[in-house]
Amino acid sequence: MSTVVTDKAAAPAAPVTELVTGYVARIRSGNMGALPSVIALVVLSVVFWIARPVFMTQGNIANLLTQGAAIAVIAMGLIFVLLLGEIDLSAGFTSGVCAAVLAVLLTDKGWPWYAAVLVSLLTGVVIGLGIGAIVVKIGVPSFVVTLAAFLALQGVALKIMDNGRNISIHDETILAIANKNVPPLLGWVMYLVLVGGFSFVQYRKLRARNTLGLTGETAPVVALRIAAVALVAGIAVLVLNDERSRNPEVNSLRGMPIVVPIIIALLLLWTFVLNRTSFGRHIYAVGGSVEAARRAGIPVDRIKISAFVLCSTMAAVGGLIAASRANSVDPNTGGSDVLLTAVGAAVIGGTSLFGGRGRMLDAVLGAAVVAVINNGMGLMGYSAGTKFVVTGFVLLLAAGVDALSRRRSLPGS
Repeated sequence: MSTVVTDKAAAPAAPVTELVTGYVARIRSGNMGALPSVIALVVLSVVFWIARPVFMTQGNIANLLTQGAAIAVIAMGLIFVLLLGEIDLSAGFTSGVCAAVLAVLLTDKGWPWYAAVLVSLLTGVVIGLGIGAIVVKIGVPSFVVTLAAFLALQGVALKIMDNGRNISIHDETILAIANKNVPPLLGWVMYLVLVGGFSFVQYRKLRARNTLGLTGETAPVVALRIAAVALVAGIAVLVLNDERSRNPEVNSLRGMPIVVPIIIALLLLWTFVLNRTSFGRHIYAVGGSVEAARRAGIPVDRIKISAFVLCSTMAAVGGLIAASRANSVDPNTGGSDVLLTAVGAAVIGGTSLFGGRGRMLDAVLGAAVVAVINNGMGLMGYSAGTKFVVTGFVLLLAAGVDALSRRRSLPGS
């Protein structure tokens, strides 16, 4: 009786207790990931729900999703720069300038929406190229360059809008992005595609680890993760598909906002780029050590310029969403607290200010925390000043956690 010898034995599946112990060890060593932001999101939601039950109604949940959408997108772009240990202080007004270009082309020039959107995105690309080239080729610190751009782009926005004109947007396609909803049936189709795709990726990853002989997770743990995602997403779709209009005969409001699948698509795209491409690996390598990356043959200059381009392009997308939600563009679009809130969202979500550590999901989680704070405190009747104080405190707390976790992760700590 012959026996079959395989080249690689299947990897032993790690027991659940071992996985939990390893996760706790990672947290104690300073690698907390998204845990603080998730805890903050849950605690804040419960507090506001108890204080104002209207916080958890279908209408307010839909409002929360659109309220934090632009900030989440701008924060996604900032993560590329933050991973390098750099900063872009101009992202807010970049979104404003790109939104102004969009509004002028749509309203004043009568361009079709797709052409106006393309030029708006190209404007973001040009701004990012300029900033990246000055930082990389001339050697001016990104803080100084983007601070100068922060000031200059305010003037550019004023010039585009004739020193203060408010430009209304009437294009139905652009307005639909933040003001219309996906049909309920299509929402469930998207849900099935999302859960099916997530399941495929998780089991493919498990199978690949086992094939390579690495210690893998158990199939039940993977199944539990998939079930958790399916449950949360299913509840969200179910709640948003319910009628939330007070007068449904006149104006029915059902389905998730159109901006939600846009955010999900961007999240999946950039997560894939960071985790599954050489460009993403190079981003993390440069953020970890520029000199080591250069010695490894990584084109550091090109990576840095690309990160600034992506940051400004995503700011343009954020400006488009903001313009859609407001139905107009004015000189304050992208100004006020937009930049600081976007940076805060990335840091609150778990991205390190020191570079080399962070995920695209951090932007969405952090933006959700900021949106919950603004929305919940607004429902409770607090002033804008109080909201700023609380948001600033949360940002300081997140930055402190980042600094402490980084210190604990250093050898000898």
